[in-house]
Amino acid sequence: MNHLESTFTGKNSFWRYLVMFILVFVVINTIGALPILIGLLIKSLSNPDIFTLILANPNDFSVMGFSSNMMLVIMLFPFIAGLASFVVLLKPMHSRSFRTVINGTSGFRWNRFFISMLLWLGLSVLYFIFYLQIDPRNFALNNKSISIIFLAIISIALIPFQAAFEEVLFRGYLMQGFTALIRKRWFPLAMTSVLFALMHGLNPEVKEYGFLSMMPQYILFGLIFGIITILDDGIEAAIGAHTANNTFLCIMVTTKSSALQTAALYEQYSIHLWIEFLALLVVGVIFIFILKMIFGFKGFSVLLETVEKPVKSNPVN
Repeated sequence: MNHLESTFTGKNSFWRYLVMFILVFVVINTIGALPILIGLLIKSLSNPDIFTLILANPNDFSVMGFSSNMMLVIMLFPFIAGLASFVVLLKPMHSRSFRTVINGTSGFRWNRFFISMLLWLGLSVLYFIFYLQIDPRNFALNNKSISIIFLAIISIALIPFQAAFEEVLFRGYLMQGFTALIRKRWFPLAMTSVLFALMHGLNPEVKEYGFLSMMPQYILFGLIFGIITILDDGIEAAIGAHTANNTFLCIMVTTKSSALQTAALYEQYSIHLWIEFLALLVVGVIFIFILKMIFGFKGFSVLLETVEKPVKSNPVN
């Protein structure tokens, strides 16, 4: 095991994690927000009231008049800026390399990424086909134009950066940070799953369906990706599954309350939250057990083990 053990090879005082977290989100909301600001300035030349319209509903950028594909690019750019800032800041903040956040020692394990991505995508397609069969009136074809091709290209090219940023931050960086506090593997798993859910608390789905209704689903996502990270001793499989999940949703199915509004192939009218939760639970369990067979993970008892400090480690400061 190397991923969580790598926590102790650098400097891990709590203030370093706090400062790093703040700096990354400053970059997201400044450099990452530049495309939105530039777009607003351009549109304000022809519509001076656009700033008033945005302030009235900060989550609705449709008033800018850009195509949904262009808006997707603009909305994904902050994640690219955030990931880049993280890569740049990790070494000076923690005196360890970026690969320690990925899996501890080796380079990026692309086989983990692609196998996990294809498996999650396959399970998502099967579930979606099943859902279409049992509740066809809940779906309608939403986009039959050539724009779906450009949507697919944008999603495949950019969604991996968004997924990688969230996995690096939560299952990579913060999971190691909580390990520095309490070395039981279940503790960083639980804490990062809850934080992952809370960080999505401003999503439009939460506004639509309620905070307490959406949190279980977000926490479950965090647990699935976190369990895979611990079992596989790295975050590549989690990035793959996260990428597949978000790419599939962007291209195949959208709702009025989706965080990333796209001209997807289908529109889903109603969301039945607890059915979706149970479906995610079933898909998540199947996903974990299939990956366990493919990659030969150790038993689930590893989730309760203590992370051992390396014999030689840098002082925490």
